[in-house]
Amino acid sequence: MTIPTGAGQAKRIPRLQVITDEMLQTRLTHVEIARLVVQGGADAVQYREKRALSTRKLMAVASDILGVCTGMHAQLVVDDRVDVACAVGAPAVHLGRNDLDVPTARAILGAGAVIGGTANSYEEARAVWSTGADYLGVGPIYGTRSKANPAPDMGLDTLARICRDSPVPIVAIGSITAGRIPEVIAAGAYGVAVLSAVVSADDPAEATARCRAALDAALASRSTERRA
Repeated sequence: MTIPTGAGQAKRIPRLQVITDEMLQTRLTHVEIARLVVQGGADAVQYREKRALSTRKLMAVASDILGVCTGMHAQLVVDDRVDVACAVGAPAVHLGRNDLDVPTARAILGAGAVIGGTANSYEEARAVWSTGADYLGVGPIYGTRSKANPAPDMGLDTLARICRDSPVPIVAIGSITAGRIPEVIAAGAYGVAVLSAVVSADDPAEATARCRAALDAALASRSTERRA
């Protein structure tokens, strides 16, 4: 999906984001994960680093991931850190509930940046989509293993309600697997963000390819149903 920017260009909102995580597994670096998942068909790599690393280190890793993504026609989405995204020229940033607000991030990154917001409930979704976010990451749909104090499971019914009412694309997150992708797309999600199902797999490229195939099939099925 592309969104006009008003300056003759359009923003590209990825449908399949894979989130990197070096704490979930120790075999691969963020950059190695990025290379494998883009090979497997991810539209975007979301660089997420929760360890207390220096800004210089974060910038170096983000720059390397950007090189991988640019060379393979994918997007780098920097999680949380607007300063890092700005410094390396990343096209997108994803903001958590306690991060910089969307209008301030927009002022820093410019109108052409893709800015995603986060919502853990219908009420939060309404609040965030009104701030000018280009998409919302909504969840956890099925729970999550990647956070110490996660929000309650959202479930498909709340996801469907948000998708029905939201003026911006909804990306479902939270224990998303290839097998669960059809039902989140059927609920109205624009796309998905995947972490453990890919990063913890023996072969992240193959796991990404399974998610890509499931996503494409689900989107095609939904499109056919809407035309019928």
